Amino acid sequence: MRNNIKLFVMDVDGTLTDGKIYISEVGELFKAFDVKDGYAIKNIMPQHGIIPVIITGRISRIVETRAKELNITEIYQGICDKVATFEAIRSKFGITYDEIASIGDDLNDLEIMKLSGISACPSDSCEEVKKHANIVLSKKGGAGAVREFVERLTE
Repeated sequence: MRNNIKLFVMDVDGTLTDGKIYISEVGELFKAFDVKDGYAIKNIMPQHGIIPVIITGRISRIVETRAKELNITEIYQGICDKVATFEAIRSKFGITYDEIASIGDDLNDLEIMKLSGISACPSDSCEEVKKHANIVLSKKGGAGAVREFVERLTE
C-alpha cells in the first residue's frame, strides 16, 4: 500500500489497548495489550524500516514496560500537546508528513492524524475520528487494530 512510511505514531489507550484502565487504591493495576500488535511493532516494522512512536496523554509504568519489550525507544507519555511533540519528533528525524502513519481512537489524536500522510483508527473509535481517518480498520483497539494497519502499510 505505502512503502514510504518511516514513522508509525500510536496512541495507547483505546488503540494499543481496549481503553479500559484497571485502577485500585494503589494506582493503575494493569492494561491488556494484543500480542499480534506487539509482533507487528517488534518484528514487521523494523523489516520495513519503520520506527514505532508512542505519544500518549497518560503516564504509565505499564506502558513503559510494554514499550521496552517491543524495543520502542520513541515513547512520550503525559503529553498534553500531542501536535507539538509530533512536530518535534518529525523534526528530529527530518521526515515529511507523507512519511508518517498514525493511528488513534479519540479526539485528542485527531490533529496528529490529520497531519500524517496516512491515518487509521480502530473500528470502535469515536465517530469524529472515524470521519477523518483515511482507514477505519475492522479490528477494535487492543484487539489487533495496529497489526491490521501495519499489514496494510507493508503489503
